[in-house]
Amino acid sequence: MPVTTAAPAPVARRLSFLDRYLPVWILAAMALGLASGRVIPGLNARLSAVQVTQGTSLPIFVGLLVMMYPVLARVRYDRVGAVARDRRLLVSSLVLNWVIGPAVMFALAWIFLYDLPTYRTGLIIVGLARCIAMVLIWNDLSGGDREAGAMLVALNSLFQVLAFAALGYFYLQVLPGWLGLKTTDLHLSMARIAGSVLIYLGIPLVAGFLTRVLGERARGREYYEARVLPRLAPFALYGLLFTIVVLFSLQGKTITSHPGDVARIAVPLLAYFALMWSGALVTGRALGLGYARSATLAFTAAGNNFELAIAVAIGVFGVTSGEALAGVVGPLIEVPVLVGLVYVSLWARRYFPKSEGFS
Repeated sequence: MPVTTAAPAPVARRLSFLDRYLPVWILAAMALGLASGRVIPGLNARLSAVQVTQGTSLPIFVGLLVMMYPVLARVRYDRVGAVARDRRLLVSSLVLNWVIGPAVMFALAWIFLYDLPTYRTGLIIVGLARCIAMVLIWNDLSGGDREAGAMLVALNSLFQVLAFAALGYFYLQVLPGWLGLKTTDLHLSMARIAGSVLIYLGIPLVAGFLTRVLGERARGREYYEARVLPRLAPFALYGLLFTIVVLFSLQGKTITSHPGDVARIAVPLLAYFALMWSGALVTGRALGLGYARSATLAFTAAGNNFELAIAVAIGVFGVTSGEALAGVVGPLIEVPVLVGLVYVSLWARRYFPKSEGFS
């Protein structure tokens, strides 16, 4: 008789209860944050009272630290060197993040917000801030390559320090001038950007690395991955949900007071995420990177560093500015869209040959 093998369980059934209903929890966290910011007097001021950088409150930093630490503790750092030798991944990521991404956002901002200069400028700033935080969550949930994700996030961090101010000048001053469009002044400190990168990536990266190294040294890799990591894992999503609640509590009144403007800003953002994510996934498939690294490429190309974008917009233009509102709308659209793309990614991996790194 022919031997039959059981079909693999559907993706949804292989997820934990928390992961399986993640869109529900995220939407609930967004709703709770928006409602709290709207109905609780003085909540914004209390949450903003202590800041780690200008425009970013201590509660958001704590949420991001709790969110990123478990993910970075799962990375096998001894494998990062092998990932770094994949020039196809490195070059395609740099091109997508620092050439194509900002250009796409610039074009969409001018197409959809041609008559709203403050929102347009805020959206361009969002496009320049490449993701170094939440992308690790989306990458992990989609089954992406953790080592590749950590490496690309570190690479984006380096380029963010070196290129953010220069690209801001180019896309807000030089390119609009060449095209006969209105220009905007943007003066940024490289030290301030470096400080933001150090706070949001450096601290959880060092903590995750030391946890991995010391944990394996004490009890071995098998014990560390079988006993320690499962206890840390849920805190990534707890941190994500806490961050979302705090973020939308801080900006709940601003967002709900401008529904028409939010809708205008949302349209180019939706187009941006769809174009960047799908384009990067197709690029990875065409280059033969395999599913895991293609998913990593897609999420790192589509995500944005909303913490930096909001901090820059508030610091340069003011907390009540249109630029700041555009920055705030970024995560309002990005979070549910990229959660949805996690499920699309899990569905799309059937089109990647297993021999190319099926994860």
